[in-house]
Amino acid sequence: MNGDKLEKTDFKAIADSTEALYFNTIISTVNDHIVRMGIMTSPYQWHIHPNSDETFIGVEGIVIIETPGETFELTPGASITIPQNMPHCTSPKGARSVNLTIERADMETVLVER
Repeated sequence: MNGDKLEKTDFKAIADSTEALYFNTIISTVNDHIVRMGIMTSPYQWHIHPNSDETFIGVEGIVIIETPGETFELTPGASITIPQNMPHCTSPKGARSVNLTIERADMETVLVER
């Protein structure tokens, strides 16, 4: 947010207008965190974030989130937080999924072997 100017983001309109096979962009900044929109049509590899938790919010389709111990199906309107340093990977259940993530603005991503 910039001073006292309000920001309104229509993330459904962004998702509806995007035809990219993979799309990940910052849509808002909140203090020291950012809100990203991710659109997936294929899996994203195993990774960790050593300096930030990551909260996923389902928007469209189903996002599969795998951790070493569990697999979650994130539906529209549901959320899950992955703690920092927990290995995880994501993929769409169908042809496409859309999710929001909330994470530290300086979040690091480190690819890991499963």
